[in-house]
Amino acid sequence: MVEIPEKIRKLTQDRAFRTDHTGMSDSKILLYDDMVLKVQAADRMGEAANECRMMRWLQGKLPVPEVLACEEEDGKNWLLMTRLPGKMLCDESYMKNPELLVCILAESLQMLWRVDISDCPCVNDLDRKLQMARYNVENGLVDMDNVEPETFGEGGFQSPEHLLEWLEENRPTEEIVLSHGDFCLPNIFAEKEKPGGFIDLGKTGTADKWMDIALAFRSLSHNYSGRYGGKVYEGFRAERLFEQLGMEPDYERLKYYILLDELF
Repeated sequence: MVEIPEKIRKLTQDRAFRTDHTGMSDSKILLYDDMVLKVQAADRMGEAANECRMMRWLQGKLPVPEVLACEEEDGKNWLLMTRLPGKMLCDESYMKNPELLVCILAESLQMLWRVDISDCPCVNDLDRKLQMARYNVENGLVDMDNVEPETFGEGGFQSPEHLLEWLEENRPTEEIVLSHGDFCLPNIFAEKEKPGGFIDLGKTGTADKWMDIALAFRSLSHNYSGRYGGKVYEGFRAERLFEQLGMEPDYERLKYYILLDELF
């Protein structure tokens, strides 16, 4: 962590921190008492820059961190932000209380959907997502070590190219809302029994509401089955999310967006 940009170095100085390893991103996260420093590669998709832009746009609209400094140097993006209060929804205290967890998760989705998107600075609809997916496929950027076991191979798709072709031919009708873009338990905070806020906003923008629903459904399934975190919680049904939302599950749309995420 040498060569920290001067503006960020002045704000952090010699303050104590610890490194956070929650989640699956390649970012380096340093936690201070009241701040978070996120360091990541300045990527072609522009997610690092979009996170800073969306965080600023969402001030006063949703509970998100406040940007204290955002710098890009030597191919890296440095984002210093305030630290949200509360705990991630993957925290043991919420995992042991699935009724409360699902209630907070559903309310967090509805908070996103209520935001006026008329001047949202980022569009992440299927036109853009499929364009980015094609770039990843054509440039060998799909992480084949981090996919669902049934996606490729026997009974699945022959290759990322085959999957992309299926996605382009079977795209669903979109219901455009404000989408988090990576709506999983570690990215949603709660304070006691209420939603506490959103982090990891690099993929946030306007998109189909079912993209977030699909990733929330997958996150619930994997966290409770032990795939994420290692601990199995018996008797949980991810369908509780739909009961809380008052919606019927659309398994074809869930499948579509979970498969689309395999190419990122």
